[in-house]
Amino acid sequence: MIMKRFSSMLAAALLAPVAAMACTGLIAGRNATVDGSVMITYSADSHGLYGSLTSTPAGDWEVGDVREIIDWDSGKPLGSIPQIAHTYAVIGNMNEHALAITESTWGGRPELVDTTGIIDYGTLIQLGLERARTAREAIKVMTDLVAEYGYYSSGESFSIADKNEAWVLELIGKGPGRKGAVWVAVRIPDDCISGHANQARIHTFPLNDKENCIYSPDVISFAREMGYYKGSDKNFSFSSAYAPLDYGALRGCDARVWSFFNRFNSKMGKYLKYLENEGGPVMPLYVRPDRKLTLDDMKDAMRDHFDGTPYDMHTDVGGGPFGSPYRYRPMYFEVDGKQYLNERAIATQQTAFTLVAQIRPNLPEAISGILWFGVDDANTAVYVPMYCSINSVPNCFSPDNGDMYNFSWTSAFWVHNWVANMAYNRYNPMIGDIRKVQNDLEDQFETEVATIDELANALYAVSEEAAREMLTTYSCEAAEYSTSAWKELGEFLMVKFLDGNVKSQNPDGSFVTNEYGLPDKILFPGYSKEYYEWIVRQTGDRLLMKEVK
Repeated sequence: MIMKRFSSMLAAALLAPVAAMACTGLIAGRNATVDGSVMITYSADSHGLYGSLTSTPAGDWEVGDVREIIDWDSGKPLGSIPQIAHTYAVIGNMNEHALAITESTWGGRPELVDTTGIIDYGTLIQLGLERARTAREAIKVMTDLVAEYGYYSSGESFSIADKNEAWVLELIGKGPGRKGAVWVAVRIPDDCISGHANQARIHTFPLNDKENCIYSPDVISFAREMGYYKGSDKNFSFSSAYAPLDYGALRGCDARVWSFFNRFNSKMGKYLKYLENEGGPVMPLYVRPDRKLTLDDMKDAMRDHFDGTPYDMHTDVGGGPFGSPYRYRPMYFEVDGKQYLNERAIATQQTAFTLVAQIRPNLPEAISGILWFGVDDANTAVYVPMYCSINSVPNCFSPDNGDMYNFSWTSAFWVHNWVANMAYNRYNPMIGDIRKVQNDLEDQFETEVATIDELANALYAVSEEAAREMLTTYSCEAAEYSTSAWKELGEFLMVKFLDGNVKSQNPDGSFVTNEYGLPDKILFPGYSKEYYEWIVRQTGDRLLMKEVK
């Protein structure tokens, strides 16, 4: 796409003198991936959040400078804290040193929310990225901040990763008048995968393994004080004490993690009883996959709808006539006095933005971290490479380009929503065309990134700033190219599937016309056999064709 110009930029530089939501997060350790990357994912699922990519430049601060704290969910000002001498540049959920942090909210015991605290969970992520270079540093920064200034939000799970390791940090406040939080952080083994999805996932944890598990000194004693736990220290479960399970958490939250595990570990069937509240072993925090995962595996996992499992969303009547794997909210509904739930998959329609943070070994930090970033539903998003050291974000991802009440044809969020909302109503007919363009774009970007890495690495040795500028240009042009291609896809879908029909195509992709250039061979596919059977079961003989006498 733009390789020739980047090669010229490199040559010129070599001659010259020497910047709460219902979410899902998946994790793969460096020895669990084909290329040795540490990877974490995120879907920011919110019905009111506009999907965009934020950018914060690095800063040098004077004594007396303050950092204003604004609650991420509501926009409410919470207070301010002193700035530190230097803060790092941040792009979305990754900083310039390839540290990545994501989250999922689980709420937990409501009495532990401290509305007098200053630090909310969204700002806690941002402060961790601004003030830390490694995962372990981030855990200390984040837990020290809530200890000093109080924690405003409810219970959270955080994925925290650098190029060497990935951790899950789970944290909840102590309630009004008790500043600080109780928390535990567990390092995910390098050869394992993990995940969290709006339910606390850390049950028992090693009490004497500081290399792989860190926790607040009062994490157990506070639970005893509050009456949440009475057993021995070794049997203490953080999740059971601070986020007691209900059936909605099993099926709507832990089931998402199970589906990820089930893709890559053949022994996950034994945890179905756990998900159904029928006993059986508790699902572990992490498992070893049967094979190593690729970047595409992580992307595809974010597009999961329980495919091929007992919870598959394509196959029941809720999918409608075209097998749609989507269920509109609310999550629960009542029939004849009984409460039922809709399945809640990893991929969901109300995603604002989604990402796969890939942190590669053996590259300078400015190049090693890529935020594969997309907007709207992961299933119909395109993951575009945003290098962690870029100086600005593309216009199509900009927070200033449109919002939830103002449509913009140059906004990736609105263009992707336009395409996705067409597909929700005609899923099976349309998803094949969507998947082809999606795969073509993502394959193209992965191929280009291999070359961009080499160019940027050579350029970095001469001028770090020139390398950052090149990565910025590439990332921004890739995003704009993707958004333009997605708009063309939407136009194509509108033409092909207009009014419930399907226009036939020639082998070259063009639409079939007759000898006079007019549309020809327009198909009327109707509905599936199963859907016609549902209609007859509901209407009886009302629609039956009868012989006229």
